[in-house]
Amino acid sequence: MKPMGPLPPAFAHQQGALTIAGADAAALVAEHGSPLFVYDLSAVAAQVARFRAAMPAAIGLHYAIKANPFAPLLAAMAPLVDGLDVASGGELERALAVKPAAAVSFAGPGKRDDELAAAIAAGATLNIESAGEARRALALGERLGIAPRAAVRVNPDLELRGSGMKMGGRASPFGIDAEEAAAVVRALIAGGATWRGFHIFAGSQALDAGALIETQAATLALAARLADAVGAAPPLVNLGGGFGVPYFAGDVALDVERVGAALAESLARRADVLAESGFALELGRWLVAEAGVYLTRVVDRKVSRGETFLVVDGGLHHQLAASGNFGTVVRRNYPLAVAGRMGAAGEEEVSVVGCLCTPLDRLGDRVLLPRAAEGDVIAVFLAGAYGLTASPSAFLGHPAPAEVVVG
Repeated sequence: MKPMGPLPPAFAHQQGALTIAGADAAALVAEHGSPLFVYDLSAVAAQVARFRAAMPAAIGLHYAIKANPFAPLLAAMAPLVDGLDVASGGELERALAVKPAAAVSFAGPGKRDDELAAAIAAGATLNIESAGEARRALALGERLGIAPRAAVRVNPDLELRGSGMKMGGRASPFGIDAEEAAAVVRALIAGGATWRGFHIFAGSQALDAGALIETQAATLALAARLADAVGAAPPLVNLGGGFGVPYFAGDVALDVERVGAALAESLARRADVLAESGFALELGRWLVAEAGVYLTRVVDRKVSRGETFLVVDGGLHHQLAASGNFGTVVRRNYPLAVAGRMGAAGEEEVSVVGCLCTPLDRLGDRVLLPRAAEGDVIAVFLAGAYGLTASPSAFLGHPAPAEVVVG
């Protein structure tokens, strides 16, 4: 038997039928079909409220919509946050549909000229990833007769300890190396761009509050050094994000309140050059992961060489991360449940496998669950971030799952 991650707090003490924001999971599947993603908007709002209570008032909140760009969720999120961060022309369109351009920023390497032009024309902020991108943005702005709004994304000379994905302290396609960043800022200003500040992202999926505190303090110090080198104060310093969620056995939830208290102290001690700067944190999964549940029905139950398999009508084409094929080195189990038997004791060791013709399609590897039969619904938790849009949904031509919001 292999352990599963902890159930999110909203579901940890449920008994009997699974409910999501008070809605019965089985009834949702009956109405919308299976497989089905369900997102609890009240849970998202509660995370935003927790962030606001924990962080100093000077810290703005940006939502990185790559975590989940589902239109109804994005529309609900837009009035709750101070900015939306996008990473493609398609995401830019979605963001501009729900938020003013001045509150939208566009990061990511390899932006095409048409994407740069769309952002410049709309008035969104470009997070510039290279000296070449800076030159292209200035040329496009001159052609359009519009001064680009441009921040510089910095590849920092530090990394976030213990992060699931390190984004700094090494050679990287993301951002401009810290030692070159000031020169690019000066070139942007000289070229007529409206400089919007720095974007400094050192890593993601961190559960260690101490590591985040250390990184945020170092990021503020780096921003001050760069501002001194530029000779001007940055209007905004995006301190990145990195807030993780507990996916796997042994994971402990991040102490966000401790992070916020330490950040308040760091801001109080910040260098004079940053005295008038604004600050923001850019979060994705921490805001939405626990709000999502993926529901998939058992279509077959079989035993092969003594091992029991529950074959479901979903799989990695919708939930690549839960299958262990989205960046994890060692495959570990997300929290799963039989949706009609929440809180029931485990009765059998089973593997929950999807409908795709590949052995990679495994949502639960030898987990202990209450007995499930054909027609029962399996719930995969922490499905609100990097679910459907981070998965190979076209693989093998299966139909797309439904997505709904509740709460």
